[in-house]
Amino acid sequence: MKRTQFGVLLCAASWACAARAQTAQQEHHSHPPQSAEEYARVLEDPARDAWQKPHEVLAALHLKGAETIADIGAGTCYFARRFARHAGLVYAEDIDAGLLEICRKDAPANLKTVLGVPDDPKLAAGAADIVFFCDVMHHIGNRSAYLEKVKRALRSGGRVVVIDFHKRPLPVGPGPAMKIARETMVEEFEKAGFQRVEEYEFLPYQYFLVFARIP
Repeated sequence: MKRTQFGVLLCAASWACAARAQTAQQEHHSHPPQSAEEYARVLEDPARDAWQKPHEVLAALHLKGAETIADIGAGTCYFARRFARHAGLVYAEDIDAGLLEICRKDAPANLKTVLGVPDDPKLAAGAADIVFFCDVMHHIGNRSAYLEKVKRALRSGGRVVVIDFHKRPLPVGPGPAMKIARETMVEEFEKAGFQRVEEYEFLPYQYFLVFARIP
C-alpha cells in the first residue's frame, strides 16, 4: 500500500485551473508517482503552503522544546523539518525508503527517520509525546489495530494530531470515496480509547483534530 499522504498544487487563478488541479490530484492517488523524486515534487510544491498553513498548524500545537514528535507518513519531512525547530526530537516515519532518503538530506541532528510498514509505524513503546498524522489516515487499512500501536507509542499525557481532508469534492486531495469524514474519524478514535480535546477550523480543505488517550 502506497501512502501518498499529501495533495498536489492548488491552482487558484481560475475555475479551469482548479479543475485541472483536482483532476491531477485524483490521478496522483489512483496512479501514484513511480519514483521518490516525483513524490517529492508533489509534497514540496511551494503552492501547498497556501492551503496547508504550516506556520499556523505549528502555532496551534504549542510545542515545547523538550517534546518528542512522531510524524507518521512524513514523506519528505514537510512538517517534520518544521517540528525539529521547536521540539527536542522528531521521528519522521514513512513506508517509502526513497522519501526518507530525501528527508535525511541536510536534516537537522534532532530529526531521525523511521522506516515503517503499512500496518505498523515501528515506534518503540512510549516513544513520543505527540503522534502527528497529516493526510495519512485515509491510506491506513485496519485503523483500529493501527491505533493500538499508536497508543502504545504514546507517552502518558501525550496527544495524537490528525489533519485530513473533508469528505467532499475539493481542489486538492483524493476523491470523496477515499476520504474519511470528520465524524467517522472522531468515532474511530473514541472506539480506540481516545477523546477529542481540541479542534481547529482554520484549514480550508481539512479538519484538524487533537486527541488524548482516555486514562
